[in-house]
Amino acid sequence: MNILFVEDNKMISKGVCYSLEQNGYAVTLCENFESALKCADESFDLMIIDITLPDGNGFELYQRIKKLQNAPAVFLTAVDDEDSIVKAFDLGADDYITKPFSMRELLARIKRLTKNTSSTARFGDIEINFDEKAVYKNGTAVELTALEYKIFSMLAKNPSQTIPRERILEKIWDITDNYVNDNTLTVYIKRIRQKLDTDIIKTVKGLGYRLEQK
Repeated sequence: MNILFVEDNKMISKGVCYSLEQNGYAVTLCENFESALKCADESFDLMIIDITLPDGNGFELYQRIKKLQNAPAVFLTAVDDEDSIVKAFDLGADDYITKPFSMRELLARIKRLTKNTSSTARFGDIEINFDEKAVYKNGTAVELTALEYKIFSMLAKNPSQTIPRERILEKIWDITDNYVNDNTLTVYIKRIRQKLDTDIIKTVKGLGYRLEQK
């Protein structure tokens, strides 16, 4: 189970990461706003976000990441005034823990929030397993390249939402370390449709692509 942990206090992050990993969780630690945004479209089962970050605000960060993630979110922070707590829940947060805190309490709350989390998503006869990084059609594995899987998983994590072409291109570039142009993306989308033999990937003219639920 994967957790995105955004915390700039090295003493706290070191202790929390150690405890989480000892309890079987995989942790991606980001120490600031900018680095957390770069991880925003990865697959996570839970987000733990500090409100006060050196280069931004945790509330704004959560609002931006929320557009790419369906994972539950916990604010872990020293800010304990009523207005901040109310704002967190109004934004859609699932829990709010103030510092100092006990690891037993944090682990208990994480367990409650993630016990029903699924690592798979299904779209008609197509299933994607995020843990295995694999895609199946009617139970049979479909061979996608790393880039094809990356594109499809981005769409699958945000069903019914239009993902801008620029955003997809940016993440492809991250993988290949080479510039990928718009025409290349069009080719990849066409290949994915052909391999999956599906029409659920819709082109939103002038914007990007959307994966429709069936």
